[in-house]
Amino acid sequence: MSHAFAALCNALSIEHRRTRPRRPQTNGMVGRFNGRIEEVLRSHHCLSGQNLEQTLLRYAWFYNHHLPQAALHARTPMQAMKEWYRRRPDLFQKRPYNHTGHDM
Repeated sequence: MSHAFAALCNALSIEHRRTRPRRPQTNGMVGRFNGRIEEVLRSHHCLSGQNLEQTLLRYAWFYNHHLPQAALHARTPMQAMKEWYRRRPDLFQKRPYNHTGHDM
């Protein structure tokens, strides 16, 4: 990662993650997710940075709560996370919730 990119991520409190080398499954999942984001952005006309942010946050919520994933055995990411939490709460710093302010 370039120094400038690392500094920018750090300044914006963004955690930059990389996929493991020689893992086409992971690269495929990341590529598909990024493709879905691209589809959303092509279908929306954002008038401001705030509008773009709201659009992306709405899509992330929809993705995490309503789109079952084959890699998660036809569960949504939130359903899988809740199941992982029930099995191994020690791995979590925070309890997963469906909505801000609501319990599981």
